[in-house]
Parts: sequence; structure tokens; C-alpha cells
Amino acid sequence: MAPVPPRPADSAATVWRRHLAHIYRLGVKELWSLWRDPMMLVLIVYTFTVAIYVAGTAMPETLNRAAIALVDEDDSTLSQRIAAAFYPPQFTPPARIAQAEVDPALDAGRYTFVLTLPPHFQRDVLAGAAPQVQLNVDATRMSQAFAGSGAIQQIVLGEVTEFVQRYRGSAAPPVELVVRARFNPALQPAWFGSLMEVVNNITMLSIILTGAALIREREHGTVEHLLVMPVTPTEIMLAKVWAMALVVLGAATVSLTGVIQGVLRVPIEGSIGLFLCGAALHLFATTSMGIFMATLARSMPQFGLLLMLTIMPLQLLSGGVTPRESMPPWIQALMSLAPTTHFTELSQAILYRGAGLAVVWPSFAALLLIGAALFALSLARFRKTLGHMA
Repeated sequence: MAPVPPRPADSAATVWRRHLAHIYRLGVKELWSLWRDPMMLVLIVYTFTVAIYVAGTAMPETLNRAAIALVDEDDSTLSQRIAAAFYPPQFTPPARIAQAEVDPALDAGRYTFVLTLPPHFQRDVLAGAAPQVQLNVDATRMSQAFAGSGAIQQIVLGEVTEFVQRYRGSAAPPVELVVRARFNPALQPAWFGSLMEVVNNITMLSIILTGAALIREREHGTVEHLLVMPVTPTEIMLAKVWAMALVVLGAATVSLTGVIQGVLRVPIEGSIGLFLCGAALHLFATTSMGIFMATLARSMPQFGLLLMLTIMPLQLLSGGVTPRESMPPWIQALMSLAPTTHFTELSQAILYRGAGLAVVWPSFAALLLIGAALFALSLARFRKTLGHMA
């Protein structure tokens, strides 16, 4: 019997087509698994619709209907003008109380500010005697206390100056300061809150989806089925990355166009396509991070605890909530290694300021490098986990 001739080696193109086919089919399997998980679908819909709307509408102005009371011991024309200068939406109409009610009212939390005008206040002002006005502030309400103290000081000084001069602005100041608020002229909080919620939810959901997919396979025993198939750990990871990234990118696109631009009427200055390209690089890093965390956790509760320890620093220290310049230098250096820092920078530059690729390419490059490092680290850990299960 003649010997069977050896099978010719596959060409490089054939090998690559086989790898791509495996990655595609495994990714479709991930999408079908996600489709059959109603809780994950509800989480995706809620995260990119209701959560975005709430974040855009629930952020109040820095000073909005602050409760103020007035102790008027002068009862003069000037004191009445000062009382009439406080009105919504910054302040509630001032409540008239006696001096003995100040401490009980502040202790009970009924007012944030209590302004006390002393006796003979108008007479002393006209005589140039510089009377003292007392402002009691409930400093436990920090945001309103800080902004409201300055606003009350400006209101009182403005009314006093107008009363003394009989008309406002008679003497021209030596320097005129003209303030122009760029990128958000009306200082609308919804413009900031809704867009940053999209950025934060992209990070959170990408980690949850990939990590939960791997843990779900481990709990259902389907990982063992993958081990006997002619697929490699790299193909399995890339399939999870592209499938979950596609879901997140699609949800983010619907949220940007439907909820933010359609419902909240928030203008987006830059290119949504460029933003989605940056989001894709970011998802390459965060999905790898989710797989790495899933290899460390043995169950969904453990994965949830790891997520809490990870997602909060990533969101709070990336510059989306607090400017990085105000953080200690060592935190700035440490967070420069996090993908969320560069994603927040490019998101704000594109969505708020209309920046192009010439401005944000350093963030793109940083995300590519960080994503490659995280993917390599996660792949090594994933291979080790599969080796223990084999």
C-alpha cells in the first residue's frame, strides 16, 4: 500500500482567515449569550437611557433656592431694599425672624444663611460710620455655603452702594473685567453631567459585561467545552473584546444621539465618530481589564467587590469629577497609567470643545499602549487560568 502523502502546510493567509473566523463565531456566541440574559439587557438599557437622563437633570445649580432668613433690627428703606434683593432662583424669599430665633433655626437646619442688619444701619451708612453686618452660614451645606456667601456679600454691597450714590455705577472702575464662558455659555449643568455620565458608564459597563461573560461561562461549564475546541485563548479573548465593545459602542451612540441630543437638547461640538474611535481604544483596555478581574474572582459576588474597588478610583481620579491639576502630583502620575484618564481628556476635548485628531492624538496613542499592555497581562492570566482548568 502506497504511503499517504503529507498534508501540505496551510498558507499564512489561510491561517489568518481561520483565526478571524474563530474570533467572529466566538463573538457571535457572546452576543447570543448576552441576548439570553435579560438582567444584563435591562442594565444596558437603564445605564444609557434613564441613568443619563437623571445625571443630566438631577445636577442642581451651585446656588439654587438657598434658604435665607433676615434679622432686620433697623427696619429702614435700605434694609427693605436689601431684603427685596434676594429672590428665586438663587434664594428663597427671606424669612423675617428675631435675633433670638437665629441659633434655634440654624440648629434645626431651616435656613442656610441668616443675615443680621444692626439697629441704625441706614443712619450709620449715610454717616460713613461703616456699620457691621453679620452673616451666619450653615457650613454643613458646603456647595451652597461657599457660593452663597460671596453672592450675599455682592448683593448687600451693591444695594448699599446704589442707595448711597442714588444710582448704580456712577464712578467708572479703573479696570473693566469682561467674562465670557466658553463651551457652555449658559453654564448649564446638564451639559456636563449627561456627557460625563456617558463616559463613566462606558467604562463601567465594559468591565461588567466582559467579566460577567467569563464568570457565567465558568459557572455554566462552557469553558471546558472551549478547551476541547480548536481555538486559542487569544481568539477567545478577542471574541469577548469585540463583542462586548460593539454592544457598548452601539448603546453609547444611541445615548448620545437619542437621549443627550434629542431629549436633553445638549449640543455636541465635535465629531461623534472621532469620539467613538477613542471609545473603541478605551474599550480595548477596559474589556481586557474586565477579563483580568474575572480570572481573579471565583464568583459574581467576588467580581462585584473587585469592581467596586476598581471603578470608583477610575472615575473619581480620572479628571471627570475633579480637575487633575488639583490632585497631589503622585496621584496625577499614577492615574496617567489608567485608561480612564486619557479617555476623559479626549472625551472632553471632542464633545465639549470640538477638538480634532490633531489635538487628541496623544490620548489615542496612550490608550493604544495601555490597552496593549492590559491585553497582554490579561491574556497571560487567562492562559494560566485555562491551564489550571484543563
